[in-house]
Amino acid sequence: MAYIVVLNPIILGYVQDADGQFLGDGADPNLGLIAVATALAAGLLTILMGIVANVPFALAAGLGLNAFVAYGIASQVSWEDAMGLVVLEGLIILVLVLTGFRTAVFHAIPASLKTAISVGIGLFIALIGFVDAGFVRKTAAPAPPLELGIGGGLTSWPILVFVVGLLGTALLVARKVKGAILIGIVGATIFAIIVQAIGNISAAAGDPPNPQGWGLNVPALPGFGDIFALPDFSLIGQFSLFGAFTKLSVVLAVLLVFTLLITDFFDTMGTIVGVGKQANLVQEDGTLPKTREILLVDSIAAAAGGAASVSSNTTYIESASGVGEGARTGLASVVTGLLFLASMFLAPLVEIIPYEAAAPALVVVGFLMMTSIREIDFTDLEIAIPAFFTIVLMPFTYSIANGIGAGFITYVLIKAVKGKTSEVHPLMWLVAVLFTIYFALGPIKILFGF
Repeated sequence: MAYIVVLNPIILGYVQDADGQFLGDGADPNLGLIAVATALAAGLLTILMGIVANVPFALAAGLGLNAFVAYGIASQVSWEDAMGLVVLEGLIILVLVLTGFRTAVFHAIPASLKTAISVGIGLFIALIGFVDAGFVRKTAAPAPPLELGIGGGLTSWPILVFVVGLLGTALLVARKVKGAILIGIVGATIFAIIVQAIGNISAAAGDPPNPQGWGLNVPALPGFGDIFALPDFSLIGQFSLFGAFTKLSVVLAVLLVFTLLITDFFDTMGTIVGVGKQANLVQEDGTLPKTREILLVDSIAAAAGGAASVSSNTTYIESASGVGEGARTGLASVVTGLLFLASMFLAPLVEIIPYEAAAPALVVVGFLMMTSIREIDFTDLEIAIPAFFTIVLMPFTYSIANGIGAGFITYVLIKAVKGKTSEVHPLMWLVAVLFTIYFALGPIKILFGF
């Protein structure tokens, strides 16, 4: 899981909000600040899981969720407002857990659509990785809109670093090497430092601009001060609970919270069942002991991640690696949490990692997320078509919410046309209507002169 201390700052740290500010209210990215908060939240919440639920489940900033917060929410409001919606989503999930309503919510969304959401987010993350590394670029001509590298060729040293890093990480994953993603990031960074020492390549956004330069950080051999530092906790608490509702329409704000909630909630359910089965914690009737305690901590983690300004924290499927080594109790989570807290003192290291060395991790994580596509029955067109729209519209429109909305609306419409309205949960009807209003906001505003 350690890769998240590097990856979360890269996903969140380079995106400007609607006010043109980077996370932490800065004119420039501050990856070290985000790394500290990421490690702090993961450490404390993982320890809490071990103590309260006594299970070997670790938590950290959720992949996919952080991308949605960065590209789907912060681009429309301030970072404080975006994190406020994350806190609000966590509090709602907490209420759902305490009231037992989670069962109704869980059964409202068809399993294949839940899977399609995960697959779509995986493709979206992979596209972000390819674009950030410069492997895929926008063309100057109207068509085609995208091309490979520069002018259709891989003609720069930074792109070579990305390709080597991607292939290396993929090979490690294929060989099931422990820590493959983290090893890939470290290895690609070392290679980037060597390439920079030989080629002395400038940044792409330098003066003058260099299309063949490094995307962001110019890699350099770190000194002692670039490795260790006392953690800076100033990012903690930078959120505005209802700020987004004053800047967006109520319908849009509600849909954003709902999208966070659905993604977070069902990702957690799948993770705890999957890891629980591997640990032989799932009973014969399919129930998992202390499910309520697990979900309680997980819901607190969602809100705490927003309060720490590092996006919603959730139970990690990588907990299975600890289970594979024999972990069966919360002691494993406590140890993992303590190691996360220790990593706060290494936060400056993330500042030396160029995009091209980190982007392979995004692509590989995207691959891992989309492997669940095999669980969708594409011979059943009633679910296959909505799943398809969910999956492809996320990367094609650069929006997770658009993909989910299109999938939900299509699913409800197909069931209605085929006379199977009784198979659609009332919550699905409600959400489909909300997403219809969301997509029609433009024409509605014109119609009523807003």
